[in-house]
Amino acid sequence: MDLNLLRSTLEELGQPKFRFEQIWKWTAGGARGYHEMSNLPVKLRDELTEKVPFSTLSEVTRATASDGTVKLLLNTKDGRPIETVLMRYKDGRRSICVSSQSGCPLTCTFCATGAMKFGRNLTAWEILDQALHLRRIDELNHCVFMGMGEPMMNLDAVLEVCRRLPDLGITNRRTGISTVGWVPGIDKLTESDVPVRLAWSLHSADSRLRSDIMPVNDRYSLADVKAACDRFYEQRRKMVFVEYIMLGGVNDSVEQAQLLADLLEPWKYKINLIPYNPTDSIYDGSERDQMERFRQTLEDNGFNATIRLIRGRDIDAACGQLAAKAAA
Repeated sequence: MDLNLLRSTLEELGQPKFRFEQIWKWTAGGARGYHEMSNLPVKLRDELTEKVPFSTLSEVTRATASDGTVKLLLNTKDGRPIETVLMRYKDGRRSICVSSQSGCPLTCTFCATGAMKFGRNLTAWEILDQALHLRRIDELNHCVFMGMGEPMMNLDAVLEVCRRLPDLGITNRRTGISTVGWVPGIDKLTESDVPVRLAWSLHSADSRLRSDIMPVNDRYSLADVKAACDRFYEQRRKMVFVEYIMLGGVNDSVEQAQLLADLLEPWKYKINLIPYNPTDSIYDGSERDQMERFRQTLEDNGFNATIRLIRGRDIDAACGQLAAKAAA
């Protein structure tokens, strides 16, 4: 919900200050509406229902994958489409992938979101409401800002949400913000008071190839982004996660793996290799044995490198697939 509107409305109604935290505790715990808040006076519940919408977003569609992944298509009040995902794992992780923008202005060539028309930055409450919608489905313990949009272009709102996520069960240590390499945002995160993780969507250590895959590389070079990530590590003493999508015959050779190993330091960077998930782009995914050769080359160079589990591919909820198709 819009917590600013909630706070001001409670003040206008002359309610005691503890009511705000009381209502927020119910909301963060998965309540589905004011009607479930049994320790609030009935009159107050009715007044809040009239004056403060319980959510800034409306659910349009819900899809559940064969692996238990849930994807929601949500609309903002002005009709902007957003997709958000809940991923369930056998080890008990309940991880959410939330969006920071409707669409994305950075047009990475492998990403379905980049092919959408960019809408706008989301407000902090629209981002938080994605997590609250998913909290009403299941308990949560991990979050990545890796959905639609570039989080570093909307960092103030993202950090405001990060401050609230622990109330939903998601600690800062289990929260990650992903970026394609938006240097001002990385530096701002480094200096912030929110101790979350940083993930860098790198996808090639060859500057020319990276520009072909990700036009943002022409604005912020590999060297500039690497320097910003190094500053984050030096300030926070937390490893930076590197995301590397595996595109068959494009960036998946052993030579490309060695370039990546030469660029990074194994004590600063952990590398996640991401199987390519089908979109309407020009790419094919890497073969499994080629991904393993790539991973082994990194390990031979001292890196901790893993191949990410695929979640939600059959409902277009996997990495790179979010495109809000039903509302496009």
